[in-house]
Amino acid sequence: MKKKILKVTGIFLSLVLVMGMMAGCGSKKTTSDKKEEKKQFKIAKKDLKIGVIHISDPSEGSGYTYTHDQGIVAMQKKLGLKDNQIVRKNNITDTDPTKTETAIKECIEDGCNVIFGTSWGYMDTMEAMAKEYPDVVFSHGTGYKKNDSNFNNYFGRIYQARYLSGIAAGLKTKSNKIGYVAAMGKDNAEVTGGVDAFAMGIYSVNKKAKVYVKVTNSWFNPNEETNAAKALISQGCDVIGQHCDTPNPQLEAEKAGVWGVGYNSDMSKDAPKATLTSTIWHWGAYYTEAVQKIIDGTWKPEVYYGGMKEGLVDIAPLNKKLIAPGTEKKINEAKEKMLSGDFNVFDGVIETNDGKKVGKKGETLSDENIKGKINWYFKNIVVK
Repeated sequence: MKKKILKVTGIFLSLVLVMGMMAGCGSKKTTSDKKEEKKQFKIAKKDLKIGVIHISDPSEGSGYTYTHDQGIVAMQKKLGLKDNQIVRKNNITDTDPTKTETAIKECIEDGCNVIFGTSWGYMDTMEAMAKEYPDVVFSHGTGYKKNDSNFNNYFGRIYQARYLSGIAAGLKTKSNKIGYVAAMGKDNAEVTGGVDAFAMGIYSVNKKAKVYVKVTNSWFNPNEETNAAKALISQGCDVIGQHCDTPNPQLEAEKAGVWGVGYNSDMSKDAPKATLTSTIWHWGAYYTEAVQKIIDGTWKPEVYYGGMKEGLVDIAPLNKKLIAPGTEKKINEAKEKMLSGDFNVFDGVIETNDGKKVGKKGETLSDENIKGKINWYFKNIVVK
């Protein structure tokens, strides 16, 4: 009997021991399964050093790089940063990952703890570098990638401003042929969504006009941008819009005695006799907010997608010597509806130029769709 009791007691103790070990193992597993606490970036203003990677030289031209750098300048002034706290790497082609990586490493070796990459093609390299340097904030302009710790992307609802500039173009054209110099083809949603919004703005005031698109297949190629504009003008286009870096299309419009709609900054300073208005960025709105959050310790790797409400995008002042009568009134009406939320450009059912339809009645396309899935052209667009 005593042996049986001892045996039962031994089994019981063994079970208790095993259960305890299992509980211990379970506890360890739970701990290891917990997500690591996300790094909190809080960098004192005096300790900030910001690297900026540019696809071209901001001192040349009035385009994309110039406008981004003006945003950096605005942020620096607003937050009171010193010149030696900004490191610029200019003319870094975004089609060469090695050059991009070298530029980023040079910034980090120089003490940069925040890196802004301003062009689409930097995206994959920045994603990889963010893993390699977890103590550095990486922020990528355009694109769509991010991580959960130190890498985000930022862009804006530039399509809102493109729609408004389309109104100016649609009312001005006499040939009902409007040209558009596009950096990329239909597969790039950023460019295509902009072309569509421009074309939809035109259609809202001029059902007869067609938009002729000429693609350069480059974000920055002055010669191709010039040649594309010349080709469109030779085909009878009397207003030239653009999604490219230089003011060359506006310059060609002025030379030919036709009109244009600029991009990035107010290109009336480059072609005052041609530019009706320009679709413009105020990148300082984002850069100031982002860097202030890093100083405050509230920055998170979130997607930023600002618009007119945030002061990120707009159109330049209308050239009242050139615009058609009634342009300002039509634009102001559309802008007011956008700001109130009554109109969102990509609303309802939209007809494409290949006879298909996208969207749903009573709904508007999602941000995800607009940013990455617009690979169709609006019904009044012709590709040349």
